[in-house]
Amino acid sequence: MKEYSFKEIEPKWIGYWEKEGTFRSSFNPDKTKYYVLVMFPYPSGRIHMGHVRNYVIGDLIARYKKMKGFNVLHPIGWDAFGMPAENAAIQKGVAPSQWTYENISYMKSQLKKIGISYDWEREVAACDEEYYKWGQWFFLKLYEKGLAYKKKSSVNWCPQCKTVLANEQVIDGGCWRCDTQVEQTQLEQWFFKITDYSQQLLDDHGLLEGKWPEKVLTMQKNWIGRSEGVTVNFRREGGRDFPIFTTRPDTVFGVTFMALSPESPLAEEIISRADAGLKKELLRFLDKVKKQNIEKRRTGDYEKEGIFTGQYIINPLNDTKVPLYIANFVLMEYGTGAIMAVPGHDQRDFEFAKKYKIPLKVVIQPEGEELVPEKMEQAYTEDGIMVHSEPFNGKKNREAIRLIIDYIELKKLGKRTIHYKLKDWLVSRQRYWGNPIPVIYCDKCGTIPVPEKDLPVKLPLDIKITAEGGSPLARSKEFVNVKCPKCSGPARRETDTMDTFVDSSWYYARYCSPRYKGAPFEKKEANYWMPVDQYIGGIEHAILHLMYARFFCKVMRDLDLLDADEPFARLLTQGMVIKDGAKMSKSKGNVVDPDDIIGRYGADTLRLFILFASPPEKDLEWSDKGIEGSARFINRFWKFISENLEHIGKNKDKELDPSGLNKEQKDLYIHLNRTIQKVSDDLEETFHFNTSIASVMELMNELTRYEFKTAEDHILLNTVARKLLVILNPFIPFLTEELWQEIGYSGTVFSQDWAGFNQDYVKFNSYEMVVQVNGKIKSKIQAELDTGIDKMKEIALGDVKIKEALKGKELLKVIPVLNKLVNIVVR
Repeated sequence: MKEYSFKEIEPKWIGYWEKEGTFRSSFNPDKTKYYVLVMFPYPSGRIHMGHVRNYVIGDLIARYKKMKGFNVLHPIGWDAFGMPAENAAIQKGVAPSQWTYENISYMKSQLKKIGISYDWEREVAACDEEYYKWGQWFFLKLYEKGLAYKKKSSVNWCPQCKTVLANEQVIDGGCWRCDTQVEQTQLEQWFFKITDYSQQLLDDHGLLEGKWPEKVLTMQKNWIGRSEGVTVNFRREGGRDFPIFTTRPDTVFGVTFMALSPESPLAEEIISRADAGLKKELLRFLDKVKKQNIEKRRTGDYEKEGIFTGQYIINPLNDTKVPLYIANFVLMEYGTGAIMAVPGHDQRDFEFAKKYKIPLKVVIQPEGEELVPEKMEQAYTEDGIMVHSEPFNGKKNREAIRLIIDYIELKKLGKRTIHYKLKDWLVSRQRYWGNPIPVIYCDKCGTIPVPEKDLPVKLPLDIKITAEGGSPLARSKEFVNVKCPKCSGPARRETDTMDTFVDSSWYYARYCSPRYKGAPFEKKEANYWMPVDQYIGGIEHAILHLMYARFFCKVMRDLDLLDADEPFARLLTQGMVIKDGAKMSKSKGNVVDPDDIIGRYGADTLRLFILFASPPEKDLEWSDKGIEGSARFINRFWKFISENLEHIGKNKDKELDPSGLNKEQKDLYIHLNRTIQKVSDDLEETFHFNTSIASVMELMNELTRYEFKTAEDHILLNTVARKLLVILNPFIPFLTEELWQEIGYSGTVFSQDWAGFNQDYVKFNSYEMVVQVNGKIKSKIQAELDTGIDKMKEIALGDVKIKEALKGKELLKVIPVLNKLVNIVVR
């Protein structure tokens, strides 16, 4: 047989699969479905090793499930809107659309080279009109239901990308795309009301327990941030309410100042009414805070600073009057944008009070001690007994929490409140290469949604992209100036585009019927395919894409578009590919090009290394030696089958009768069955693909040592070869298909049922019994399984090596461990 030539074999099978439509999927309610999906890839230009790992893991699962008899859906598409295309237009003078579609074309060819079993007939791209039309349709539906609204707000602004970012897109104070420090500014923005689904998003974590990584669920729970407490209506001196939310009503009698967020509308009101000198000081302070990093303000990394407003607030529980400060540690995004401050029992408040010489008041004393405010060096934050809190003095503070809330409600001073840290999703972006927001503004009629019949609002392709801030669409008169759909008078379009996370929040449902024209997708097919059975992607999307997609799925359910409560039944978050201890990046000079590896070793070698080098949830350290080792295994396997091709081919239609095997043949057959069992378990449950490959390599070692001489040997050889090709096919599809064809088996490996194993032949009849003397190994003896403890003692003590080791020693104990070892204790 010819030498293994991947440069001929791999293109051959790529062409075959494409011609035959091998990976095409279709709606078939008579079959059990299995939907495998990787996260929506951005067409950046070239696939990197992190992509390869993601796609190969998904492909392995899809191929395995197809062989297990499932109707598999394994689609792909492109998250094709976004800033990199605009940056390319600025830097290279190429239109975003041209740059994007050229990248898609190249990356598509790379995916085919790797042998990924995608159904390309279901391919979608977010920048295609047929796709983004339905994104606009969703916007209109959310607007109709009050889930899309516009308001002026303090927003995260990236000066580099010149666009607004959602809170989730600010990572450690920087832009999630370019790492530039984010600033605060005020703009009219569109939001999606994800907060209406806060509790559902929390409750439905119960559907995902044990199926999603616990770390992802914890990150989401913390981001949603449910807390139970009370809203207390403090009063301004003029009598107007000044509501605050607190989870610690047991400290409400200890309030000695109030603090207001610099972003609060009340701060603006106070400044507008202040005298000239105070107004100047207040404005100077606000300007300073606006330049501070919002993330550092959230985490408290900045020194706590504030300014007295000249106003006082009255505590309704004891009628004490306390000063009102504007403080940099108070955020508008939490509670009411104002807090009660209890420096006696909160360390942050303590530090602020000490700095600005604000008095402390102790309202919780440790049992058996008495704290003196003037002598305190830090806040007392532990539990204790209530004091100075009539009528709750003498009660344990934890018990008093409920009683004080009851009291506040009884006296109509406030009410029980459940609060969430989660804020509404800011979806406006001042960019060009995105989905236009389908809204028109008319001076006479106000805000008018674009009629459905006029969708899509087409993104003009002749816009000149510059580094100038704001939306490039705003500079296009042809785009902006339109007739009002209601009165036909002059009107103007919204020039913001939607956050690209909107595109990736519903794409998984579009794949169910991507060419359907009557709705975003056909309900019947969506209810068949959804939810995605196995979703694969990076943990960095835990509170970005994954949260938004869960929200969107629930909205689609409530719009009666599908029945699924959750989009992704199971989630696998794969680790990064690193080299020289760091994530691969051009700046670090440690990038390995997949095309280069495929050109030198072939796609199967790359696939095998990616799957073998590390469990999927762990980071994978790139190793040139590891690649070479994978290539050696593939060549070794090819050579083994090639050298035995005649015997395998002659026996390809013969069935093995295991009852007639001799001991050596039976041991090999058992090893085969144990390997199939191991690989099946790994693919079905643990996803430890590396141990699957290791078990096949162990079997391969035994095969190369075995001498196939007799007719029965050759029938056994055929059985081993056939089953090995089947279980290896999801890992290395090119080589296995070629060998399958060379042997003369019918059909393709991919069309075969998964290899079964014989339950009666998964345990060896004998084992290697270790014999120790005082804990040191002195002999290894082949013994029959389940011979019994007494027989094990007899065998061990009768062994020649052990007799020698025991000479001149006193025998104290013989301790057998069934089917494992015998430990002999002497002196």
